[in-house]
Amino acid sequence: MARALTRGPVGRRLRKTAPLAVPVLLAIADAMLVNGIDLDLEVGVSMAAAAALLVRRRFPLLVFLFTLPGLYIGYIWFAPMIALYTLAALRPGRARLGGCALLLIAAHFFPYPISDFELTAYRENTLVLIDASVTSAAPIALGLLVRTRRELASRVEDLTRSLRREHRLLADRVKTTERARLAREMHDVVAHQVSLISLQAGAVQVSTEDAEARAGARTIRELSVRTLEELRHMVGVLRADSGEAAEARDLAPQPDLEELPRLIEMSALDVTYERGVVAGAGGASGAKTVERAAFRTVQEALTNVRKHAPGARVRVRVDPVDTVRGLAADGAEGADGTQAADRAGAADGVAAADGGRTPHGLRVEIRNGPPDATATVPALPGGGHGLVGLRERAQILGGTLEARRTSDGGFVVRAEFPYEAGRSEAEQGEVR
Repeated sequence: MARALTRGPVGRRLRKTAPLAVPVLLAIADAMLVNGIDLDLEVGVSMAAAAALLVRRRFPLLVFLFTLPGLYIGYIWFAPMIALYTLAALRPGRARLGGCALLLIAAHFFPYPISDFELTAYRENTLVLIDASVTSAAPIALGLLVRTRRELASRVEDLTRSLRREHRLLADRVKTTERARLAREMHDVVAHQVSLISLQAGAVQVSTEDAEARAGARTIRELSVRTLEELRHMVGVLRADSGEAAEARDLAPQPDLEELPRLIEMSALDVTYERGVVAGAGGASGAKTVERAAFRTVQEALTNVRKHAPGARVRVRVDPVDTVRGLAADGAEGADGTQAADRAGAADGVAAADGGRTPHGLRVEIRNGPPDATATVPALPGGGHGLVGLRERAQILGGTLEARRTSDGGFVVRAEFPYEAGRSEAEQGEVR
């Protein structure tokens, strides 16, 4: 219970007021023990010296000078010694501390009234002088010791921060080296294999007489070339360090919504593309970053359809939204597999276009039906991280992503991205 009190509001208040109140109480007790409780000059100056300790941290020199009459007239020790300790801890200086020490020695050595001073009492005067010197030297030494300890603690903290910063720099250097190694490995392995695919497709395109086969070979070559371009871009990103990062981002153009029709055309899937009216989206903050995230979402969803639902019909829809809402409020599915939120998204886009307002975000939905039972499932590798990566990308941009099965045996992926978050992300570094 005592520990709970010390950690609660009462404990915090005590820790704040105790350093101010305890010295004052000690000085008052010293004054009462020495001079009694009768109201006279000695008690008055002693109590005034004790009360002055309340502002000793703000005016340490003035408070010390104010306590000297209490020592000279009222014969108190605690108030001037505490004031001198505070002065040494907060305002050190050889001349200042030397002068204050001489003043305290004088106030302690000479009696009140001064007419009682006996110059011939050598033994007694020597003992009083030694006592006064020790009385003045002790608080100065203690104050300087406390100040030195604080300075050392501050230096240790600075050194600790510097050591942590060096560790971070070393870790960043190790990361940079590892990124460069990964870039070299990716370039050597993947680029070689993709180049072979492109060459083989070119050979098929030249040698075959089948028009359909030539078209397929041409598509394979185009995909290979595009893959090599994106690989070159990613290798540059991995090898970029500090100031080279901005230059590396310009190594290859990044896809956006304008390239979605080409992506769908080359996907070899039965896709229906429905694009809402994206009026003013080009002028919205962070539009390019959001459009790139939407492109990657569609790309990953189509890849998953090829892997897990061959022969399924796919519908891709992109709509602007005035307000990015949570996916939990999208509503139930209709009889045709289309949710009420889809129609609301289209309405949002039309409203944005008609009202001349810039949309606040972008909604992307990829919905596929059940797979064709007669289609052959391709043996494509998969790491199971595609949807996880898409969800992380949406969260980084301040949006949301939902991926789930539908009642007709299909699958739906829906994401919403706010433009403003995309702008902030673009300022800090592009999300890939």
